Amino acid sequence: MNLEATLEALLFLCSEPVRADALAEATGAELADVVSALERLREHYDFERRGLVLREVAGGWALSSHPDAEEAARRLLARPRTPPLTAAQAETLAIVAYLQPVSRPEIARIRGVNAESAAATLLERGLIEESGRSRFGAVLYRTTDLFLRLFGLNAIGELPPLQEFDPTPEVEAELRDRLLRAGEARSPGVPTG
Repeated sequence: MNLEATLEALLFLCSEPVRADALAEATGAELADVVSALERLREHYDFERRGLVLREVAGGWALSSHPDAEEAARRLLARPRTPPLTAAQAETLAIVAYLQPVSRPEIARIRGVNAESAAATLLERGLIEESGRSRFGAVLYRTTDLFLRLFGLNAIGELPPLQEFDPTPEVEAELRDRLLRAGEARSPGVPTG
């Protein structure tokens, strides 16, 4: 069996993205040869317009269904979906993604409201995880590999730059007010979490 076919078989067996060096170790091939074979395999899927695509996500390689098949796949599988994130959960996730590691008290200061429930739901869904403690003992949170996979990112550095965010004047005023309040709460002598 050639290297591309072997890699395809290994990726088919894995539900999580697999790093190229792990694939090289499994096949006994050189890392450069594995990476070249993965690129050729990805090009083959793209050129042939197959039902599968080979993607590089979360630091590894994964086979997934072609985005064009999503609607049909949803109908076929027709199982209850995880409810979408609430606004509070989305805000909390964005804060964690851009400021990680960040504590729950810090998230609450930035949002202007308690972040307990939103953070608990994100933990339960596996989108964030604990990553140590602040100097004041508060639990710190960071995003997970699941977050990267769901948002199609290879690394957290691929998040869109905040400079590209173009809010409406109303949203900008609300954010400015929240940030000013959070800044006041962080004034000297006030622990940051």
